[in-house]
Amino acid sequence: MGSAAPIQCDIFCRVVDNFGDIGVTWRLARQLSGEFGVQIRLIVDELASFQKLAPAIDLNAATQTADGIAILAWHQNILLAPAQCVIEAFQCELPTSYINAMALMKPAPVWLNLEYLSAESWVGEHHLLPSPQPQTGLNKYFFFPGFRANTGGLIREHALLFQHQQFQQDQSQATTGSLKIFLFGYENVALTALLESFSDAARHLICTIPSGALARQAKAYVPNVELNTIEFLPQPELDHLLWSHDVLFVRGEDSFVRAQWAAKPFVWQIYPQAERAHWLKLNAFLDLYCEGLAADAADAVRELHRAWNDQDADAIGAAWQAFYGQLGLLQEHAAAWSQKLSQMPDLATQLMTFYAKTAKI
Repeated sequence: MGSAAPIQCDIFCRVVDNFGDIGVTWRLARQLSGEFGVQIRLIVDELASFQKLAPAIDLNAATQTADGIAILAWHQNILLAPAQCVIEAFQCELPTSYINAMALMKPAPVWLNLEYLSAESWVGEHHLLPSPQPQTGLNKYFFFPGFRANTGGLIREHALLFQHQQFQQDQSQATTGSLKIFLFGYENVALTALLESFSDAARHLICTIPSGALARQAKAYVPNVELNTIEFLPQPELDHLLWSHDVLFVRGEDSFVRAQWAAKPFVWQIYPQAERAHWLKLNAFLDLYCEGLAADAADAVRELHRAWNDQDADAIGAAWQAFYGQLGLLQEHAAAWSQKLSQMPDLATQLMTFYAKTAKI
């Protein structure tokens, strides 16, 4: 008997947060294809940001292939026959023609709305709930990434933790004594004050900043810190870069998750929202992350997150010094946190398990 035909899956992505949306969907597409043998079409509305993460992307191609994945430019009149599994990333709203075609399929595709990552308690209550679509009779299911057992977990390739362990063992033979800081963030008026506090340290600091607005800001000020500006890297190389640094300033969602798998102390600059709505999400994560952490260390984590996200130039220096003073304990905590998260099934595995179950209905 021949093997079963591979599952076909369409992933739709609109690029909102420069790299976060496409970063998450590209990792997911590569894992579903490489580890589960799923035939993926990734439909993306903006290829320029995508090319930063996958340099082989042709900005002028309507259809192309990268890493065995079909990449389609999402234009207004795109017409596609729906796949068996459809992932609508971050409420990007599928084309009406595509939804109407889904409604005609027997059996109907499994339609998943991949939500933004959140540590808020309500996430688990809504994970995998159906959202009936009365116009078509279809169900769209909420799929929430998260940090608790009642969520969809986090993207984590099956070999990632082993690769990280091997990398750390190799790195331990090449320590320099310098403190290496990775600084990836949105433009921030507190940057100069942060760099000044870096330059006050007795320990030699090496600061790596990806190209962009923050790097341009840093170039305007020359502190007593070794500053290295780098171009964006393909995702596997970015992972190695994070693993090679001691403290990680990250932003959005993709690098935020990868910082946690790097098992290093980190500061998350969350994507800002109107009326400070993002603070509910940030505080929910910090509450969870700081559980079991000594009070002084937890306070240092919270205050540095607050100062950096509030762009508080007056407070950022003292906040960094407190964080730096707890660095040994924070490194132990980061490793324990990563280990705890690794006990959960990864997001792609949970997604495919749900697909297999739901496709039989």
